[in-house]
Amino acid sequence: MKKFKILSIILGGLFLFTSMSYKTDEGDKLIGVWEPSNKKAKIKIDKISGKYYGKIVWLREPIDPVTKKPKTDKNNPDESLKNVPLKGFRMLKDFVYKGDGEWADGTIYDPQNGSTYNCVIKLRDDNTLDIRGYIGLKTFGRTDVWKRLVMKKKK
Repeated sequence: MKKFKILSIILGGLFLFTSMSYKTDEGDKLIGVWEPSNKKAKIKIDKISGKYYGKIVWLREPIDPVTKKPKTDKNNPDESLKNVPLKGFRMLKDFVYKGDGEWADGTIYDPQNGSTYNCVIKLRDDNTLDIRGYIGLKTFGRTDVWKRLVMKKKK
């Protein structure tokens, strides 16, 4: 009987570890470079300490036409952040994979209006994301469709 209990504990632990690593691998489908529907930027999503973050890695118009310098986060409500360059800015923060192609518990920042929203990310297919930013309830939000960018391999 004692051997059966030990075997059950070992097998249970092995099952739990396997299912957790599968969930982690599934969550990593979010990693990559994505383009929002307005095509004004490209966002690279990485996994850092078990959570997913996205930063701006490309801008269609990287230079401010007035200052002739790299665009900054001029709409940020925090005065100390208004001079931070948009390229490299982390706009997706703290996403956790919930399973079934959904990441939640994170926020998305909109540099066009300086607002931060709660956000849910859903994988529609391997190359399409539904990004839903909202305040309060998900019902009161907006969904944008992002496409994965396929990078050419160097020869």
